[in-house]
Amino acid sequence: MSTTDTGFTAITLTEAELDRYVTHAPTRGLLGGPGLPADTDLLTFSPLRTHGLRTLADAADGPFRLAEELRGRLVIGELLNPAGMERESILLDGATGEVTTAYLFDPSVPRPFAPSLATLLRFAAVTEELAGLRGRFASLAGRYGPGTAAEATRRLLSLFAEGADGEVPPYWKAAALIRPLALVAGPGTASGLTLDVPARVLDQEFGHGRVTRFEEVDFPTTLTHEPTRRFLRETGLPEETVLFSADTDVPLPTLWEYYAEECPGDFPPDELPAHADHLIRLGALVEDNSLVVDGRTGAVLTFSEPDAALHPLNTDVSTLAFTLWLLHHERTISSHLHHELTTPAYEQLAAAMIHTLAAVDPTGASPGTDWHYWTELFQDEAGGVL
Repeated sequence: MSTTDTGFTAITLTEAELDRYVTHAPTRGLLGGPGLPADTDLLTFSPLRTHGLRTLADAADGPFRLAEELRGRLVIGELLNPAGMERESILLDGATGEVTTAYLFDPSVPRPFAPSLATLLRFAAVTEELAGLRGRFASLAGRYGPGTAAEATRRLLSLFAEGADGEVPPYWKAAALIRPLALVAGPGTASGLTLDVPARVLDQEFGHGRVTRFEEVDFPTTLTHEPTRRFLRETGLPEETVLFSADTDVPLPTLWEYYAEECPGDFPPDELPAHADHLIRLGALVEDNSLVVDGRTGAVLTFSEPDAALHPLNTDVSTLAFTLWLLHHERTISSHLHHELTTPAYEQLAAAMIHTLAAVDPTGASPGTDWHYWTELFQDEAGGVL
């Protein structure tokens, strides 16, 4: 094995290394010539540096029996899933060049990934072009809204279909349907918040009359962050959606008021955070979590009753609104996918959702954030959030 430096470090294999395992001529030519990048935004082939070419039978763990046709597949890389998620391995069929994925702890059912290594690299490259709004997506730079997201999805699906004879593998279908949703709202140049979320985007998604917009009389005096006040007045939040229900019956209470006056006896007020009078409760999240905004900074947090702790949730109310929109819109997308045979695996869909949210709000991956409500819920396959 060797590396070359042509702007990036490529992983190449010698003829001797390939002879034992790879007979597919185009694949041999790629691995022995241009080679593979060590990392892309989505994938890593660095396990080749560590282990060299190895068969699935040699690499897999656990007391299971592999079908004979799977034993000789080659483990060449991994999917770069968000932190905390198990990584799927990338498998190569040395005879046909087909690429699949599987977990090494249970590799008995590999998932389709790409018809060839060359196609896989093209898929990864165009997905990176989308993320950077360059190349074939450069014309979308500076454009935002549901229409722009839909156009990005159309282009990505078309590019994937060209490389897969019209049959887009589930992982890439999830990437095409979910990742462009980061373009729904643009940077917050007008709102003073992270995003400019047009009120019509929420109205179109949740329905007219189902988005709560607050009045000045609803705000406690400790909500002094003006961009937050303006967003709650003019854009608002959905009354009820996946995981969240807004406080709409009374003026917004501080966290201290909520437990001391509205729910006396439900939680000891002396166990609340010291600045609970500056935390304004916007509503409830499932599993005994209050969703609050810091009235001084506009940061959005969860207050968990079970562990009496605050945890960062979103940068501000604009990214909160985007997250609620994203969750609701994903349900619409998934309802269509369930009628198809190429439904993405749950964890692949969860990874796409976490990546999309992180593209506009990195709170879940920020230093010091050891627990993040959205990240945990997205990954909860048993709970069926997605």
